[in-house]
Amino acid sequence: MEELILDKKQDETRQGEAYAPAELLQKKFEQHFYIESYGCQMNFADSEVVASILQGAGFGPTRNQEEADLIFINTCSIREKAEQTVRKRLTTFKSLKRKKKTLLIGVLGCMAERLKSKFLEEEKLVDLVVGPDAYRSLPTLIEEAAGGQKAVNVLLSREETYADIAPVRLDSNGISAFVSIMRGCNNMCSFCVVPFTRGRERSRDTKSIIQECTDLYENGYREITLLGQNVDSYYYSTSQDQLPPVTFANLLEQVARIAPDLLVRFSTSHPKDITDEVLHTMANYENICKYIHLPVQSGSSRILQLMNRTYTREWYMAKVDRIRSILPDCGISADIIAGFCTEEEKDHLETLSIMEYCKYDFSYMFFYSERPGTLAARRYTDDVPEEIKKRRLEEIVALQSKLSLESNQRDIGKSYRVLIEGDSKKDKAAWKARNSQNKVVVFPKENHSYKIGDFVTVTITACTQGTLLGTIVNH
Repeated sequence: MEELILDKKQDETRQGEAYAPAELLQKKFEQHFYIESYGCQMNFADSEVVASILQGAGFGPTRNQEEADLIFINTCSIREKAEQTVRKRLTTFKSLKRKKKTLLIGVLGCMAERLKSKFLEEEKLVDLVVGPDAYRSLPTLIEEAAGGQKAVNVLLSREETYADIAPVRLDSNGISAFVSIMRGCNNMCSFCVVPFTRGRERSRDTKSIIQECTDLYENGYREITLLGQNVDSYYYSTSQDQLPPVTFANLLEQVARIAPDLLVRFSTSHPKDITDEVLHTMANYENICKYIHLPVQSGSSRILQLMNRTYTREWYMAKVDRIRSILPDCGISADIIAGFCTEEEKDHLETLSIMEYCKYDFSYMFFYSERPGTLAARRYTDDVPEEIKKRRLEEIVALQSKLSLESNQRDIGKSYRVLIEGDSKKDKAAWKARNSQNKVVVFPKENHSYKIGDFVTVTITACTQGTLLGTIVNH
């Protein structure tokens, strides 16, 4: 399983955000819910499904936690830091419960199954614990919790995809949306807990995906990111239709053909599953963005074997070569783990050298933290001292900083057609966008009449390590 990647300017363990669309906030609801989401973008997409279910049960969204009758945290178990953050937030919410006795607090997502007894019984931090496949049961669980019962459902499913539920876009600029195409993961990477918290892989009905994407486009959205733990293994087949199975390349093409001005992105790819068919589909459609997140995790074949990544260093490098040959202008990013079990200095040096070879545009970099329940926790000793992990991570970060700056410098003088996503965070007099390679582009608004959702052509005039800076040229 790969961690789903967020915008590169955001924190890799994305802090909890609680948003609600303005049109829903204006509606009258007797009871309100407040959701914070942590971790991967799949969690944020799941929160939109939860919001839809809660709205159907008569609860309205609020951005004010003190107004809420229900507070949920959608949790992440990828790293220890995320779990620590969630515990702190639950403690804060528990203090609100002292003021409002009827307030119900719940934990959703990946921490639910593993820590249900601690949350409910030992620490008494929550009233409800609901796993990623059990969100349809929320109305019943809320009723049980309100009656003083322990409300728990963490059962995993082999069928649930929430295909028939129209998400409520909680964290949206009205232009960009995430569409979940599959759930679960069949990859048993030894460092990862997600196969145990999200269950087996299953692909969503193709028709429901195309319908959701079409509806989004007709409602003004101009960018869609297809989400899955491993999108390249998407495979939908039904004997009822007597049609050939739909692969990810087929799905990608169908979404791209909805409209030429609908940008299509996807995340995340496992190196072993991305095919030439996907690469050629990307090359054939201008509106499919030329960016692939291709997690490497380590540059050492020995460590990759311990991680159960199912490829070698040489195989991965050949895959990058293939991407470059079919898509010469493709942006490539990676996940990298420093200090995995038994990692030696020569393994670390091989990670640095594969970074140099691949010349990643950016990366998500962490030092290894053992997650309870994973294969690595059962099989290996976490034997690399933390100070060595941190030093190796610092060297990885320093090299990536150099590679990112060099990558951005190569873009100076180029022009990109980009979709205006919103204001620059640092300067309200500037717009923010992303180019096809998923690089952040910032440019002055000047006196133009452009707005969020407009396409503009920007020429890059300068850069920082993390951002391309430019000016609008099509006026």
